[in-house]
Amino acid sequence: MSNGNGNTPASNPQRLLWAGFMAILAAGVGFSIRGGILDNWGAEFGFTATELGNISGAGFTGFCFGIIIGGVICDKIGYGKLVVAAFLLHVISALVTLAPNATMDKETVRNLLFWGSWLFAFANGTLEAVANPLVATLFFHNRTHYLNILHASWPAGLVLGSATGWVLDDKFQMHWKVQMALFLIPAAIYGIMFLGQHFPKSEASEKGLSLGEMFKDVGILGGLIVCGLLVMFCQGILGLSNMASLGVGVVLFIAVAFITRGAIGHWLLFSLFIAHALVGAVELGTDNWIQNITGNILTSEQGKWLFVFTSMTMFALRFCANFIEKKIGLSPLGILLTCAILACVGLNLTSGITTFGGALLALTVYGIGKTFFWPTMLAVASDRFPRTGAVAISIMGGIGMMSAGLIGAPGLGYAKDRFAGEALRSSDQAIFEQNKAAQPSKFLIFSEATGLDGRKLGDVQTKLNAARTELAKTKNTDPQAALASLTPEERTVYEASIKGDRKTLVADSAIPAILAAIYLAILLYFKAIGGYKPVHIGEDAGRPSEAKGAA
Repeated sequence: MSNGNGNTPASNPQRLLWAGFMAILAAGVGFSIRGGILDNWGAEFGFTATELGNISGAGFTGFCFGIIIGGVICDKIGYGKLVVAAFLLHVISALVTLAPNATMDKETVRNLLFWGSWLFAFANGTLEAVANPLVATLFFHNRTHYLNILHASWPAGLVLGSATGWVLDDKFQMHWKVQMALFLIPAAIYGIMFLGQHFPKSEASEKGLSLGEMFKDVGILGGLIVCGLLVMFCQGILGLSNMASLGVGVVLFIAVAFITRGAIGHWLLFSLFIAHALVGAVELGTDNWIQNITGNILTSEQGKWLFVFTSMTMFALRFCANFIEKKIGLSPLGILLTCAILACVGLNLTSGITTFGGALLALTVYGIGKTFFWPTMLAVASDRFPRTGAVAISIMGGIGMMSAGLIGAPGLGYAKDRFAGEALRSSDQAIFEQNKAAQPSKFLIFSEATGLDGRKLGDVQTKLNAARTELAKTKNTDPQAALASLTPEERTVYEASIKGDRKTLVADSAIPAILAAIYLAILLYFKAIGGYKPVHIGEDAGRPSEAKGAA
């Protein structure tokens, strides 16, 4: 097999594909375990939902830096060096994340958990900067299919991590540190699989394109998105002043303008970047909270079952992209439009669940909807903008993850705080005053919102879960039956929390609705120019195609 240019033989492409698969699987395992122990961190250290959202959000923002930096330099320094760097970062991240103990103050613990998550994500991003262009090059003739296979490893990691955490946490009550360390096992495996392998060059690298040439389709428009997210990161995560944060963004923007010699960038790639920011917020941001939300509405055990089922559905379907594209006749953009519609419907259905069966149906719709977003977006960018090499798809992945970390995860945490606080305040002002968080929650330009105290809510949930465990021994799995174990005040707090969860999912569904509109507009554009098809270096990604293709 050769790369897209047909000149460089690829050594052991199947091993490289599955090595990349294992690398992303390690990321999925760590991500799902972290999502499952958010309640442990909240109960043990007293974090609010917004604080937990910011910590878990670091598991996305670090990815952005890893994949963008890695994507910019991988064609120049080679994939192998990036794999070694990523493995070392994974080990360091484990040491930092596992460092907190009961003698430390809350702020120290928060910093350790935050930067441990950030380093973990940086390692994941570095690996994806290798895996995405590698697979896009090795299997240039069918990128949608093979990139979906590569990214089937993500839900596989979610299943393994969630199931393992479920057994160790709920069944054996093992400490969260034991659970968190398990991602090092697949990390060791991917290191061995990559060892000694020969890596091909991308079509852009094979043609000898300079970094500036690779950046031209990204241009100033793409630079604006990246720089805007970087300013948000500096303000919200690093705590820099508005002026200092803006200065960092301006310096980077000037650098992009210099490298591209003032190229504006391609409007289609700019549109894909905007869409992928929304994909990151709705897919990964929601994944970060969905197990917690469904576990609160139903039971913790049922929430884990639902998360595992949805992830298994996603895993299986990602092997079917070739069938959908070639046999059913949906183009990549047709697949994306369908996904956006299903994701919107699925989130609204999930907001109203009351039984396990109803939740299974709702989350199946949502799970199908989110399945093809990420890898198919990468395939479209690779198909239409080959001269960007690893740069465009790496920036796209970085934008998605940065959005998930800065908007998706903390945004949903803020929504939970806001809606739950408002529900409790309207229900009983006195109980609200006794159970409100010490500090208000903030998010972007939205007004401050006072949520519920994480430790007090955790105590209520722990009591409720204990009652459900006892009822389960008598084969009574009705999530409402255990409410009798709560005092009237505790039940009021719990019900307010559930109302907040439901409203959060409804608000979240607006994102795939916007995505559907974007995909429809792009699909109609390709209809007008003759259909969607891949292009190669020397062809214009935006000119009409002579060959009619599926739209």
